Amino acid sequence: MTAPHSNSPSNGGLAVVATLAAHGVDTVFGIPGTHNLEFYRHLHACGIRAITPRHEQGAGYAADAYFVVSGKPGVVITTSGPGLTNVITAAATAYAESRPMLILSPGVPTGLERADVGMLHETKDSSGALSHLLVAAHRTRTAEGAAQAVADAFALFGSSRPGPVHIEVPLDVLEGGWSGTAPAPVPARPRPLDAGALGTAAEALAGSVRPLIIAGGGARAASARITELARLLDAPVATTANGKGILDETDPLSLGADVRWPAVQQASREADVLLVLGTEIADSDLWGGLIGVQEDTAGSAASDDRPQTVIRCDIDPDQLHKNLRGHVLLLGDAQACVDGLLSRLDAHTPVTSASASGTGSSGTSAAGTAVGASRSPGASRAAATREAVAQEFDGTAIGARVTRLVQEAAGPDVVIAGDSSRVTYDGSVHALIARTPDQLLYMPGFATLGYGIPAAIGGRLAAPHRPVACIVGDGAAMFSIQEIVTAVELGLPIPFVIIDNGGYEEIEHQMVERDIEPFAVRLHRPDFALLAQSMGAHGATVDAAAVEDLLPDLVRTALAADRPTLIHVRDGFA
Repeated sequence: MTAPHSNSPSNGGLAVVATLAAHGVDTVFGIPGTHNLEFYRHLHACGIRAITPRHEQGAGYAADAYFVVSGKPGVVITTSGPGLTNVITAAATAYAESRPMLILSPGVPTGLERADVGMLHETKDSSGALSHLLVAAHRTRTAEGAAQAVADAFALFGSSRPGPVHIEVPLDVLEGGWSGTAPAPVPARPRPLDAGALGTAAEALAGSVRPLIIAGGGARAASARITELARLLDAPVATTANGKGILDETDPLSLGADVRWPAVQQASREADVLLVLGTEIADSDLWGGLIGVQEDTAGSAASDDRPQTVIRCDIDPDQLHKNLRGHVLLLGDAQACVDGLLSRLDAHTPVTSASASGTGSSGTSAAGTAVGASRSPGASRAAATREAVAQEFDGTAIGARVTRLVQEAAGPDVVIAGDSSRVTYDGSVHALIARTPDQLLYMPGFATLGYGIPAAIGGRLAAPHRPVACIVGDGAAMFSIQEIVTAVELGLPIPFVIIDNGGYEEIEHQMVERDIEPFAVRLHRPDFALLAQSMGAHGATVDAAAVEDLLPDLVRTALAADRPTLIHVRDGFA
């Protein structure tokens, strides 16, 4: 490959950027710095736009959300030293949520590893440090090796449990010559599923009376096929927060992203066959509860007298027994797993009730099997569970109210960015009615403050013609409020709704519960609307008591504006 134009040397920077372009990358997030300019030199010529947030952590969060909405791995470019260490929290977030992210940074020249000579941004061992936090971290030795490392990262994203990868390019390699060609993308080769296990799983599902599906973030890409499977089996579907919207939440079989609620956990124990797809069903989703019938022992082979058969599918073998022992194990991609189940269910005649979506009193499933009437009706079971959840979830709380009002104003396909804010995990996670699995930008596992504002930017860049809004608390907002300037610079019409409860209200409640006199949690806040205006955005303030009257129009106006709008909701505090 030759240089794009005469003043662009064919160097290590081009090797990396050309390989990004060859793998379909069209957007990168990061901040130019003294040592990473040879990456930036080639971006425009290779057709890649550079988004410059005001902090590298914001770059990482925006890249993460860009993936959730677009399906393309987020790419971050940092400079050496503090630029790289600033993005580590965002990268660790991607690791906790199993989302692909590629982080590129320069490193000390070859031969100066651990030399401690006082070089600008010198770091003891960047790749070594990140190798303990991420899926992988590589320090390359040649331009050709750097290009191949990028290609290998994309191959990894498509063939195994995804997560963040760091590639460190020594300064001499970044600036030195390259005479190679950009490696071409490697077609994904899904791991073949065990035919015997698929047959056993299909047989169990075909004969089930009260089947239930639990789907997580690892199953997002299989949304359409999971919908088909749920209807074929007449099985209710509950999701984790990361799996929200895998089944359209208006579907009669949907239990929403409500696995934390006792009613859904009880329904999971009453199921005779539990199909768990792409999730570790972790405590960050369950809030101290449990999914399924927990065994007291290490478990044994499936037996006819077991009260519940658990079928687990995951691309990572270490997940197949995590937090709930599986009896039938399907090691592989969720899409391939569900495809395999659907093809094998066509050979059975599952006893299905007439309540399945799209059927009348009798009919034929999408897989061609007869629809009967003796299976416990899925839609009725789902409706009863949803009714019980409604008693457990406080839909009158400010986070839930604001979420419903934002969706009312923005439309059913709105993407909402949340944060480690109570207004998100006690509000948007449950109050947003997701039709597709890309409508909630959130990170329940790592629970990172400061995610929401830059995530909204990444989501809007991934879907420029789609409404995107951000709903966060004031504590979370102050971690990344500077990124409002980035949204102004990009002319993004995002309504940023900041619900102000005076600081860290939930932590205050936890102090009280522990008999600790609250301190360090009641915080001074700025005039958010004026702060937004000073950054070039629109700003408005509304009292929580008036949100039903004022917020929908404010959101509609914000979505039609030429820049972002910050809407400050005062929840009982001056």
